[in-house]
Amino acid sequence: MRLPRLFRTTPFRLTLLFLLLFAAAASAFLAYIYIATAGEATSRADAQVLHEMQSLETIYRSDGFSVLNQAVINRTRGERLLLYLLMNKNGQPISGSLTRSPMRDFAGTRDWLSFELIRRDADGSITKRPARGLEETLPGGERLFVGVDVGDAESYAAKILRALWGAGALVILLGLAGGVLVSRNVSRNMSSLTAVIDRARGGDLGVRATVRGTGDEYDELAAGLNDMLDRLERSVGGLRHAGDAIAHDLRSPLTRLRARLEAAVIEVEAGRADAKAALQQALEDADGVLRTFAAVLAIARLEAAVDTPSPNLFDPAALAASVAELYGPLCEDKGLDFKVELAAGLNLKGNPEFVAQALANILDNAVKYTPAGGAIMLRARRRSSGDIELSVTDTGPGIGPGDRARVVERFVRLENSRNEPGVGLGLSLVAAVARAHHGRLELDEGPGAIDQSGPGLRAALVLPMIT
Repeated sequence: MRLPRLFRTTPFRLTLLFLLLFAAAASAFLAYIYIATAGEATSRADAQVLHEMQSLETIYRSDGFSVLNQAVINRTRGERLLLYLLMNKNGQPISGSLTRSPMRDFAGTRDWLSFELIRRDADGSITKRPARGLEETLPGGERLFVGVDVGDAESYAAKILRALWGAGALVILLGLAGGVLVSRNVSRNMSSLTAVIDRARGGDLGVRATVRGTGDEYDELAAGLNDMLDRLERSVGGLRHAGDAIAHDLRSPLTRLRARLEAAVIEVEAGRADAKAALQQALEDADGVLRTFAAVLAIARLEAAVDTPSPNLFDPAALAASVAELYGPLCEDKGLDFKVELAAGLNLKGNPEFVAQALANILDNAVKYTPAGGAIMLRARRRSSGDIELSVTDTGPGIGPGDRARVVERFVRLENSRNEPGVGLGLSLVAAVARAHHGRLELDEGPGAIDQSGPGLRAALVLPMIT
C-alpha cells in the first residue's frame, strides 16, 4: 500500500528522524530521572532506618534489654512511620508493630531487605506497599528489626515518571503535527516551483516562479530559477535569431558564390573568361562565409563558458602593441592619424586570444567607419578603480545613444553601415569577451567631429583587475 505523498516528503521523513532521536534521548533521560529519584528515596529511607537502629542500640547498651523493649513499645504506639520488631534469640516476636520478621533467611549479624508491607484496612481491603528495613543481632543474641514504609516516595517518583512520559508523548504528537504542517508548506511551495519547471520543460520559457518577498530559501530558489529561465529564454531566443540571421545573411554570399561558379563554368567552357579570377573570387566569398561561422561559434563558446576559458596571466599593453602593428599600415593607407598610448606594468588574467580578437574587432570598426583625414587613438591603461581599460577612440560617425545597446546584439547593423562589408558580429564578439572576463563594453561619444563627421566613438573594453 502506497503512503500519501505528504508522508513521503523529505521534511516529514526528517521530522520522523528527529522525533526518533528525541524519543531515544527522552527515554534515556527519563530512565536516569527514575533511577536517580528511586535511588534518592532508597538512600533517605536507609539513612532514617540506620539512625533509628543506632538510637535503639545505644539504649540497649546503656540501659539493657528491658528498657529497649519498653522503648520499642513506646515508639510503636507513637506517631512514627517506622516499623519495629524486637525478637528473642529464637526469633520469636516480643514487641513491635510487626507480627513477624520479613527477613526469611537471616543468617548474619546485620542485613538489609526490601519487601512488601501487607496491611488490612478497616473495610477489610488488603493493601501492599513497598518498604525497606534492617535486621541485626544484638550483643545479647536478641534480634531487632527496624523498617520504613517507602510507598509515598516511590509513588512520588512514579508520578514524576508518568508526568515526564506524558510530556514526551505530547511533544511527539506536537512534533508529528508540526511535521505534517511543515511538509504541507514545503509541498505547497515546491509544487508551485515544480509546476514552473514542468511548464518550462514543456516549452513555455515565459513562465516564472512567484517570489513572495519573505527572503527565505524558497524565495532564493525561485529567484535563481527565474534568473535561469531568463538566461535560457535569452539563449534560446538568441539561437533562434542567430539561426534566422545566419540563414538570411549567408543567403546572399552563398547565392553569389554559386552564381559566380556557374557563370565561371559557362564562360570557361566558351573560352571567354579567366577561370583563375573566377575561382579567386569564389574563394574570397567562401572565406567570408567561414569567418561568419567562426565568429558565431566563438560567441557561442564564450556565452556557454561559466568562467573565462583557458585563462592566463599576460600584459594587455604588449598585446595591444602587437595588434596595433597590424592596423598601423591600414590606417596609413587610408590617411588616418593612428596613435597609441600604452601604460607600463599592466597585468591581466584572461584569454589573450579572445582579448586580442575583441581589440582587433574594435580597431577594425574604427578603421572601417572613420573617413580619410580622421584620427584613431588606441589606449591601454589602468583606471582609478584598478580595472584595465583597452579603448579605441575615433572621429567617425559614431553610434547614437539609442543604438548603443542594440548594436552589440548579433547580426545587428545600423543604416550607415549597410554599404560596408560585414555581418554585424564584431561588437557582439567584443561584448561576449567582456562578459566572459567579468568585464563590460562601454560605448561613448568620441572627441568630436572632423570635417562634419562625428561626434566619433569611444569603445572601451573594461576588464577587472587581478585580486
